[in-house]
Amino acid sequence: MPMSHGWRWLLIGIAALALVQTAFAKRPSHAPAKPAQVEAAGPATDSVAEARLLEVYRLMAAGQSREALTQAGNLVQAYPHFQLAQLVYGDLLASRVRPVKAFGDVPPALAAGAAGPLGELRDESRMRLRAHSDRPRPGSIPSQFVTLARSTRHAIAVDASRSRLYLFENRTSGLTLVGDYYTSVGKAGVSKTSQGDQRTPLGVYFITSRLNPTALKDFYGSGALPINYPNVLDARRGKTGNGIWLHGTPPTQFARAPMATDGCLVLSNPDLMQLMETVEVGSTPVVIAAQLQWVDPGSNRRESGTFEETLDAWRQARVEGDLSRVLSFYTRDFNSNGKTLDQWASSVQAELTKIRGRSIELKDVTLLRWTDTADTMVVSLGEVTAGRRSGWIKRQYWSRQGGQWKIFFEGTL
Repeated sequence: MPMSHGWRWLLIGIAALALVQTAFAKRPSHAPAKPAQVEAAGPATDSVAEARLLEVYRLMAAGQSREALTQAGNLVQAYPHFQLAQLVYGDLLASRVRPVKAFGDVPPALAAGAAGPLGELRDESRMRLRAHSDRPRPGSIPSQFVTLARSTRHAIAVDASRSRLYLFENRTSGLTLVGDYYTSVGKAGVSKTSQGDQRTPLGVYFITSRLNPTALKDFYGSGALPINYPNVLDARRGKTGNGIWLHGTPPTQFARAPMATDGCLVLSNPDLMQLMETVEVGSTPVVIAAQLQWVDPGSNRRESGTFEETLDAWRQARVEGDLSRVLSFYTRDFNSNGKTLDQWASSVQAELTKIRGRSIELKDVTLLRWTDTADTMVVSLGEVTAGRRSGWIKRQYWSRQGGQWKIFFEGTL
Protein backbone atom coordinates (compact mmCIF):
# COMPACT_ATOMS: atom_id res chain seq x y z
CA MET A 1 0.00 0.00 0.00
CA PRO A 2 1.53 3.37 -0.96
CA MET A 3 2.48 5.67 1.87
CA SER A 4 2.59 9.38 0.95
CA HIS A 5 5.30 10.96 3.13
CA GLY A 6 4.78 8.18 5.71
CA TRP A 7 8.44 7.38 6.29
CA ARG A 8 9.31 11.06 6.48
CA TRP A 9 6.85 11.55 9.31
CA LEU A 10 7.85 8.26 10.93
CA LEU A 11 10.80 10.21 12.34
CA ILE A 12 8.32 12.00 14.58
CA GLY A 13 6.29 10.17 17.24
CA ILE A 14 2.90 10.88 18.79
CA ALA A 15 1.83 9.27 22.06
CA ALA A 16 2.75 6.04 23.79
CA LEU A 17 0.43 3.11 23.11
CA ALA A 18 -0.42 3.11 26.80
CA LEU A 19 -1.95 6.57 26.38
CA VAL A 20 -4.23 5.28 23.61
CA GLN A 21 -5.27 2.28 25.68
CA THR A 22 -5.93 4.47 28.71
CA ALA A 23 -8.00 6.92 26.70
CA PHE A 24 -10.32 4.22 25.40
CA ALA A 25 -10.46 2.37 28.70
CA LYS A 26 -11.58 5.53 30.52
CA ARG A 27 -14.02 6.69 27.88
CA PRO A 28 -17.37 7.26 29.69
CA SER A 29 -20.23 5.01 28.68
CA HIS A 30 -22.55 7.98 28.09
CA ALA A 31 -20.41 9.27 25.22
CA PRO A 32 -21.43 7.42 22.05
CA ALA A 33 -18.70 6.49 19.62
CA LYS A 34 -18.25 8.65 16.57
CA PRO A 35 -18.46 7.06 13.12
CA ALA A 36 -15.87 4.29 12.89
CA GLN A 37 -15.46 4.37 9.14
CA VAL A 38 -15.92 6.99 6.47
CA GLU A 39 -15.08 5.77 2.99
CA ALA A 40 -14.21 9.16 1.51
CA ALA A 41 -13.37 12.61 2.76
CA GLY A 42 -16.44 14.14 1.10
CA PRO A 43 -17.89 17.44 2.26
CA ALA A 44 -16.88 18.98 5.56
CA THR A 45 -18.61 17.32 8.49
CA ASP A 46 -18.09 17.22 12.24
CA SER A 47 -14.41 16.29 12.58
CA VAL A 48 -14.56 13.37 10.14
CA ALA A 49 -10.78 13.10 9.93
CA GLU A 50 -10.41 13.04 13.71
CA ALA A 51 -13.15 10.41 14.08
CA ARG A 52 -11.29 8.20 11.63
CA LEU A 53 -7.99 8.72 13.46
CA LEU A 54 -9.62 7.80 16.76
CA GLU A 55 -10.98 4.65 15.19
CA VAL A 56 -7.43 3.71 14.18
CA TYR A 57 -6.35 4.34 17.78
CA ARG A 58 -9.19 2.12 19.02
CA LEU A 59 -8.19 -0.70 16.72
CA MET A 60 -4.57 -0.40 17.85
CA ALA A 61 -5.57 -0.49 21.51
CA ALA A 62 -7.66 -3.59 20.79
CA GLY A 63 -4.70 -5.32 19.14
CA GLN A 64 -6.31 -5.27 15.69
CA SER A 65 -3.20 -4.02 13.93
CA ARG A 66 -4.09 -5.30 10.45
CA GLU A 67 -7.45 -3.50 10.42
CA ALA A 68 -5.80 -0.43 11.97
CA LEU A 69 -3.25 -0.41 9.13
CA THR A 70 -6.01 -0.57 6.51
CA GLN A 71 -7.96 2.23 8.14
CA ALA A 72 -4.84 4.38 8.56
CA GLY A 73 -3.94 3.88 4.91
CA ASN A 74 -7.40 5.00 3.81
CA LEU A 75 -7.16 8.00 6.12
CA VAL A 76 -3.87 9.31 4.75
CA GLN A 77 -5.14 8.88 1.21
CA ALA A 78 -8.22 10.95 2.03
CA TYR A 79 -6.24 13.58 4.01
CA PRO A 80 -2.64 13.49 2.68
CA HIS A 81 -1.59 16.51 4.75
CA PHE A 82 -2.83 15.12 8.08
CA GLN A 83 0.62 14.71 9.63
CA LEU A 84 -0.63 12.95 12.73
CA ALA A 85 -2.35 10.32 10.61
CA GLN A 86 0.83 9.91 8.57
CA LEU A 87 2.74 9.19 11.75
CA VAL A 88 0.33 6.52 12.87
CA TYR A 89 0.42 4.93 9.44
CA GLY A 90 4.21 4.98 9.37
CA ASP A 91 4.46 3.27 12.74
CA LEU A 92 1.91 0.64 11.75
CA LEU A 93 3.95 -0.13 8.65
CA ALA A 94 7.12 -0.34 10.72
CA SER A 95 5.45 -2.73 13.15
CA ARG A 96 5.10 -5.26 10.34
CA VAL A 97 8.87 -5.72 10.13
CA ARG A 98 10.03 -5.07 13.70
CA PRO A 99 8.63 -4.52 17.20
CA VAL A 100 7.47 -0.95 17.85
CA LYS A 101 7.48 -0.16 21.56
CA ALA A 102 5.90 3.29 21.19
CA PHE A 103 4.73 5.52 18.40
CA GLY A 104 7.64 7.08 16.62
CA ASP A 105 9.96 4.40 17.91
CA VAL A 106 12.95 5.12 15.65
CA PRO A 107 16.71 5.17 16.29
CA PRO A 108 17.73 8.14 18.48
CA ALA A 109 20.05 9.50 15.81
CA LEU A 110 17.13 9.85 13.41
CA ALA A 111 14.71 11.25 15.98
CA ALA A 112 17.13 13.83 17.39
CA GLY A 113 16.73 16.18 14.45
CA ALA A 114 12.95 16.19 14.80
CA ALA A 115 12.60 16.71 18.55
CA GLY A 116 10.50 19.87 18.18
CA PRO A 117 7.89 18.51 15.75
CA LEU A 118 7.94 15.24 17.70
CA GLY A 119 6.84 17.00 20.88
CA GLU A 120 4.22 19.07 19.08
CA LEU A 121 2.58 16.06 17.49
CA ARG A 122 2.64 14.16 20.75
CA ASP A 123 0.84 17.11 22.33
CA GLU A 124 -1.70 17.20 19.51
CA SER A 125 -2.37 13.49 19.86
CA ARG A 126 -2.73 13.82 23.63
CA MET A 127 -5.24 16.65 23.27
CA ARG A 128 -7.35 14.78 20.75
CA LEU A 129 -7.38 11.63 22.90
CA ARG A 130 -8.22 13.59 26.03
CA ALA A 131 -11.21 15.22 24.35
CA HIS A 132 -12.36 11.78 23.23
CA SER A 133 -12.05 10.11 26.63
CA ASP A 134 -13.32 12.93 28.83
CA ARG A 135 -16.32 14.47 27.13
CA PRO A 136 -18.71 16.96 28.76
CA ARG A 137 -21.60 15.50 30.72
CA PRO A 138 -24.64 15.09 28.43
CA GLY A 139 -26.96 18.08 28.70
CA SER A 140 -24.42 20.27 30.47
CA ILE A 141 -23.35 23.66 29.11
CA PRO A 142 -20.50 26.10 29.83
CA SER A 143 -21.30 28.29 32.85
CA GLN A 144 -20.96 31.48 30.77
CA PHE A 145 -24.14 30.73 28.80
CA VAL A 146 -26.82 32.02 31.16
CA THR A 147 -29.55 32.86 28.63
CA LEU A 148 -29.54 32.94 24.85
CA ALA A 149 -32.22 34.72 22.87
CA ARG A 150 -34.20 32.59 20.45
CA SER A 151 -32.78 34.74 17.65
CA THR A 152 -29.28 33.59 18.64
CA ARG A 153 -29.10 30.32 16.77
CA HIS A 154 -25.60 29.18 17.70
CA ALA A 155 -22.91 29.68 20.31
CA ILE A 156 -19.23 28.74 20.53
CA ALA A 157 -17.16 27.91 23.60
CA VAL A 158 -13.41 27.28 23.62
CA ASP A 159 -11.54 25.37 26.33
CA ALA A 160 -7.91 26.38 25.85
CA SER A 161 -6.65 23.76 28.33
CA ARG A 162 -8.03 21.07 26.02
CA SER A 163 -7.39 22.76 22.66
CA ARG A 164 -11.08 22.27 22.01
CA LEU A 165 -13.82 24.33 20.40
CA TYR A 166 -17.44 23.39 21.10
CA LEU A 167 -20.33 24.39 18.82
CA PHE A 168 -23.87 24.65 20.23
CA GLU A 169 -27.22 24.97 18.54
CA ASN A 170 -29.90 26.96 20.36
CA ARG A 171 -32.94 24.70 20.05
CA THR A 172 -36.39 25.01 21.61
CA SER A 173 -35.23 22.46 24.19
CA GLY A 174 -32.18 24.58 25.01
CA LEU A 175 -28.51 24.70 24.06
CA THR A 176 -27.40 21.46 22.42
CA LEU A 177 -23.82 20.48 21.70
CA VAL A 178 -23.69 19.67 17.99
CA GLY A 179 -19.96 19.63 17.28
CA ASP A 180 -16.55 19.84 18.86
CA TYR A 181 -13.24 20.45 17.16
CA TYR A 182 -9.53 20.41 17.85
CA THR A 183 -8.11 23.95 17.79
CA SER A 184 -4.73 25.62 18.30
CA VAL A 185 -4.17 28.64 20.56
CA GLY A 186 -1.37 31.15 21.06
CA LYS A 187 2.28 30.16 21.23
CA ALA A 188 2.55 31.87 24.62
CA GLY A 189 -0.76 30.48 25.86
CA VAL A 190 -3.81 32.51 26.80
CA SER A 191 -4.82 35.71 28.61
CA LYS A 192 -3.81 38.22 25.96
CA THR A 193 -2.95 41.69 27.29
CA SER A 194 -0.93 43.45 24.60
CA GLN A 195 -0.20 43.66 20.90
CA GLY A 196 2.17 40.94 19.73
CA ASP A 197 2.27 38.91 22.95
CA GLN A 198 1.28 35.75 21.02
CA ARG A 199 -1.48 34.95 23.49
CA THR A 200 -5.11 34.09 22.85
CA PRO A 201 -7.58 36.38 24.66
CA LEU A 202 -9.94 35.14 27.36
CA GLY A 203 -13.47 36.48 27.59
CA VAL A 204 -16.85 36.81 25.91
CA TYR A 205 -16.73 37.87 22.26
CA PHE A 206 -18.90 37.93 19.15
CA ILE A 207 -18.20 37.01 15.54
CA THR A 208 -18.02 40.28 13.66
CA SER A 209 -17.63 39.19 10.03
CA ARG A 210 -17.01 36.30 7.66
CA LEU A 211 -13.90 36.55 5.47
CA ASN A 212 -13.87 34.68 2.18
CA PRO A 213 -10.65 32.74 1.44
CA THR A 214 -10.34 34.42 -1.97
CA ALA A 215 -9.61 37.68 -0.15
CA LEU A 216 -7.00 36.13 2.14
CA LYS A 217 -3.52 34.68 1.92
CA ASP A 218 -3.19 30.88 1.79
CA PHE A 219 -1.91 31.08 5.38
CA TYR A 220 -5.51 31.49 6.60
CA GLY A 221 -6.81 28.45 4.76
CA SER A 222 -10.53 28.18 4.04
CA GLY A 223 -11.44 31.57 5.48
CA ALA A 224 -11.73 33.43 8.75
CA LEU A 225 -14.23 34.51 11.39
CA PRO A 226 -12.92 37.62 13.19
CA ILE A 227 -14.08 38.33 16.76
CA ASN A 228 -14.39 41.65 18.59
CA TYR A 229 -11.17 41.59 20.59
CA PRO A 230 -10.55 43.84 22.42
CA ASN A 231 -14.09 43.91 23.78
CA VAL A 232 -15.43 46.57 26.14
CA LEU A 233 -14.08 44.84 29.25
CA ASP A 234 -10.67 44.34 27.60
CA ALA A 235 -10.47 48.03 26.69
CA ARG A 236 -11.51 49.00 30.22
CA ARG A 237 -8.58 46.95 31.50
CA GLY A 238 -6.12 48.56 29.09
CA LYS A 239 -5.59 45.53 26.87
CA THR A 240 -4.27 46.16 23.38
CA GLY A 241 -3.95 44.31 20.09
CA ASN A 242 -6.43 43.31 17.41
CA GLY A 243 -6.98 40.91 14.53
CA ILE A 244 -8.00 37.85 16.55
CA TRP A 245 -9.66 35.40 14.17
CA LEU A 246 -10.90 31.86 13.97
CA HIS A 247 -9.24 30.66 10.77
CA GLY A 248 -7.93 27.65 8.87
CA THR A 249 -4.53 26.35 7.83
CA PRO A 250 -2.45 26.59 4.63
CA PRO A 251 -3.26 24.02 1.91
CA THR A 252 -0.17 21.98 2.80
CA GLN A 253 -1.01 21.68 6.50
CA PHE A 254 -3.96 19.89 8.11
CA ALA A 255 -3.60 21.13 11.71
CA ARG A 256 -1.20 23.03 13.92
CA ALA A 257 0.28 22.21 17.31
CA PRO A 258 -1.90 22.96 20.37
CA MET A 259 0.07 26.15 21.07
CA ALA A 260 1.23 27.45 17.71
CA THR A 261 -0.56 30.68 16.75
CA ASP A 262 0.04 34.38 17.24
CA GLY A 263 -3.17 34.59 19.27
CA CYS A 264 -5.82 33.36 16.85
CA LEU A 265 -7.79 30.13 17.10
CA VAL A 266 -6.78 27.84 14.23
CA LEU A 267 -8.80 24.84 13.07
CA SER A 268 -8.39 22.38 10.22
CA ASN A 269 -9.93 23.66 7.01
CA PRO A 270 -12.83 21.13 6.97
CA ASP A 271 -13.77 22.10 10.54
CA LEU A 272 -13.41 25.83 9.85
CA MET A 273 -15.59 25.51 6.75
CA GLN A 274 -18.35 23.91 8.79
CA LEU A 275 -18.26 26.74 11.30
CA MET A 276 -18.34 29.35 8.55
CA GLU A 277 -21.39 27.69 7.00
CA THR A 278 -23.17 27.47 10.35
CA VAL A 279 -22.66 30.51 12.59
CA GLU A 280 -24.19 33.96 12.22
CA VAL A 281 -22.24 37.20 12.05
CA GLY A 282 -23.00 39.67 14.84
CA SER A 283 -25.07 37.44 17.08
CA THR A 284 -22.94 34.33 17.61
CA PRO A 285 -21.13 34.54 20.97
CA VAL A 286 -17.64 33.09 21.33
CA VAL A 287 -16.58 32.31 24.88
CA ILE A 288 -12.85 31.62 25.29
CA ALA A 289 -11.87 30.22 28.69
CA ALA A 290 -8.66 28.85 30.14
CA GLN A 291 -10.83 25.93 31.29
CA LEU A 292 -14.57 25.63 30.81
CA GLN A 293 -16.82 24.82 33.73
CA TRP A 294 -19.76 22.66 32.63
CA VAL A 295 -23.00 23.08 34.56
CA ASP A 296 -26.64 22.08 34.49
CA PRO A 297 -28.65 24.71 32.54
CA GLY A 298 -31.21 24.95 35.34
CA SER A 299 -28.66 25.70 38.05
CA ASN A 300 -26.97 28.21 35.77
CA ARG A 301 -30.23 30.11 35.35
CA ARG A 302 -31.06 29.99 39.07
CA GLU A 303 -27.71 31.55 39.97
CA SER A 304 -28.49 34.46 37.63
CA GLY A 305 -31.77 35.26 39.39
CA THR A 306 -30.42 38.28 41.28
CA PHE A 307 -29.11 39.81 38.08
CA GLU A 308 -32.39 39.32 36.22
CA GLU A 309 -34.21 41.05 39.08
CA THR A 310 -31.82 43.99 38.70
CA LEU A 311 -32.32 44.09 34.94
CA ASP A 312 -36.07 44.21 35.42
CA ALA A 313 -35.69 46.99 38.00
CA TRP A 314 -33.70 48.98 35.40
CA ARG A 315 -36.53 48.44 32.91
CA GLN A 316 -39.14 49.59 35.42
CA ALA A 317 -37.13 52.71 36.27
CA ARG A 318 -37.17 53.63 32.59
CA VAL A 319 -40.95 53.15 32.49
CA GLU A 320 -41.30 55.52 35.46
CA GLY A 321 -39.17 58.10 33.65
CA ASP A 322 -37.11 59.06 36.71
CA LEU A 323 -33.71 60.06 35.31
CA SER A 324 -31.87 59.98 38.64
CA ARG A 325 -33.31 56.54 39.39
CA VAL A 326 -32.26 55.24 36.00
CA LEU A 327 -28.75 56.67 36.33
CA SER A 328 -28.35 54.92 39.70
CA PHE A 329 -27.93 51.71 37.73
CA TYR A 330 -24.74 53.03 36.07
CA THR A 331 -21.20 53.15 37.46
CA ARG A 332 -19.60 56.54 38.04
CA ASP A 333 -16.83 55.63 35.60
CA PHE A 334 -19.35 54.59 32.92
CA ASN A 335 -18.11 55.10 29.39
CA SER A 336 -19.92 54.60 26.10
CA ASN A 337 -17.66 55.08 23.12
CA GLY A 338 -15.99 58.05 24.80
CA LYS A 339 -19.08 59.50 26.52
CA THR A 340 -18.94 59.85 30.29
CA LEU A 341 -21.98 59.23 32.48
CA ASP A 342 -22.77 62.96 32.59
CA GLN A 343 -22.65 63.12 28.79
CA TRP A 344 -24.64 59.91 28.48
CA ALA A 345 -27.38 61.29 30.74
CA SER A 346 -28.71 63.50 27.94
CA SER A 347 -29.14 60.44 25.71
CA VAL A 348 -30.97 58.62 28.49
CA GLN A 349 -33.24 61.62 29.05
CA ALA A 350 -34.09 61.70 25.34
CA GLU A 351 -35.06 58.04 25.45
CA LEU A 352 -37.20 58.54 28.56
CA THR A 353 -39.00 61.38 26.81
CA LYS A 354 -39.89 59.07 23.92
CA ILE A 355 -41.07 56.35 26.30
CA ARG A 356 -43.40 58.78 28.17
CA GLY A 357 -44.26 56.33 30.91
CA ARG A 358 -45.47 53.57 28.61
CA SER A 359 -44.66 49.97 29.41
CA ILE A 360 -41.45 48.45 28.07
CA GLU A 361 -40.84 44.89 26.98
CA LEU A 362 -37.33 43.47 26.90
CA LYS A 363 -37.09 41.05 23.99
CA ASP A 364 -34.44 38.68 22.62
CA VAL A 365 -32.41 38.89 25.83
CA THR A 366 -29.01 37.19 25.87
CA LEU A 367 -27.05 36.99 29.11
CA LEU A 368 -23.41 35.90 29.05
CA ARG A 369 -21.49 35.81 32.31
CA TRP A 370 -17.75 36.23 32.60
CA THR A 371 -16.03 35.74 35.96
CA ASP A 372 -12.32 36.19 36.66
CA THR A 373 -11.09 38.85 39.10
CA ALA A 374 -14.53 40.45 38.73
CA ASP A 375 -18.04 39.34 37.86
CA THR A 376 -19.30 40.67 34.53
CA MET A 377 -22.55 40.16 32.62
CA VAL A 378 -22.66 40.88 28.89
CA VAL A 379 -26.24 41.66 27.91
CA SER A 380 -27.83 41.95 24.46
CA LEU A 381 -31.47 42.94 24.33
CA GLY A 382 -34.23 44.58 22.35
CA GLU A 383 -36.25 47.28 24.13
CA VAL A 384 -39.73 47.79 22.69
CA THR A 385 -42.13 50.44 24.03
CA ALA A 386 -45.85 49.70 24.07
CA GLY A 387 -47.50 50.84 20.86
CA ARG A 388 -44.36 50.39 18.77
CA ARG A 389 -43.34 47.49 16.55
CA SER A 390 -39.63 47.95 17.04
CA GLY A 391 -37.24 49.66 19.38
CA TRP A 392 -33.65 49.97 20.51
CA ILE A 393 -31.29 47.01 20.26
CA LYS A 394 -28.66 47.39 22.94
CA ARG A 395 -25.56 45.75 24.33
CA GLN A 396 -24.64 46.38 27.94
CA TYR A 397 -21.76 45.38 30.19
CA TRP A 398 -22.65 45.08 33.87
CA SER A 399 -20.25 44.52 36.76
CA ARG A 400 -21.06 43.39 40.28
CA GLN A 401 -19.70 45.86 42.79
CA GLY A 402 -20.27 45.33 46.50
CA GLY A 403 -23.11 42.92 45.80
CA GLN A 404 -24.84 45.28 43.36
CA TRP A 405 -24.96 45.03 39.59
CA LYS A 406 -24.08 48.25 37.73
CA ILE A 407 -23.76 49.15 34.03
CA PHE A 408 -20.31 50.35 32.95
CA PHE A 409 -21.03 50.33 29.20
CA GLU A 410 -24.11 50.66 27.04
CA GLY A 411 -24.37 51.02 23.29
CA THR A 412 -26.88 50.62 20.50
CA LEU A 413 -26.32 47.88 17.94
